Amino acid sequence: MTRPPTLPPGGLHLWRIRTGSNGTPLRELWPLLSPQESERARRLRFDRHRERYIRAHAGLRSILSGYIDSKPQALVFKYVGTGKPLLASKSSGLDFNLTTSGDLALVGVSLDEPIGVDCEQVRELDNILGIARKMFTPEEASRIAAAAKDERLGRFHIAWTALEAEVKADGRGLIHRKSPATYCSCQVRHCVPECGFIAAVARKELPSVKDWVTLELTAG
Repeated sequence: MTRPPTLPPGGLHLWRIRTGSNGTPLRELWPLLSPQESERARRLRFDRHRERYIRAHAGLRSILSGYIDSKPQALVFKYVGTGKPLLASKSSGLDFNLTTSGDLALVGVSLDEPIGVDCEQVRELDNILGIARKMFTPEEASRIAAAAKDERLGRFHIAWTALEAEVKADGRGLIHRKSPATYCSCQVRHCVPECGFIAAVARKELPSVKDWVTLELTAG
């Protein structure tokens, strides 16, 4: 069980989990999953995807268990909106969000405020402008289209992670992105969790990025 530092009201903890082959051995993680999570992992077709899923979800349980002094496998989740997980017991006041991209997962942990987190590995994509026109506001899509070609990819990923984090915070999900927010309108701030990635965090009010506490779940 990982013992995190104290999370004060208004504070933000952002955890990194290594989900690639250098992460925690899978034999140590399977027992931490719920039956539903284990079944989903078994259904994944590719070993690489299965390993990432197990390390991310067992890692999430390990992180949360440290805040509430519980065994990881004993945590019970409920789901709201389009599937945002919450702790079934509200006594801790914790809200959290998990995001995965490549061999990296991030978990944002907040106290008494819904939080959304998204992380993307910056990579070339086909039809960026078409995706932007479909998913973003006309103003945001126009800004991306007007950007210099060498800046367009970065601007797209900044806009995409902001959108994902916001709709994950209030549970809408992308399919209902144009619906009014369920809980609140959010501030969104970005960070670079490591080279080649961009991440966004959304919450009603956020501290400056320099005041976020960044932590890493260590293997073993």
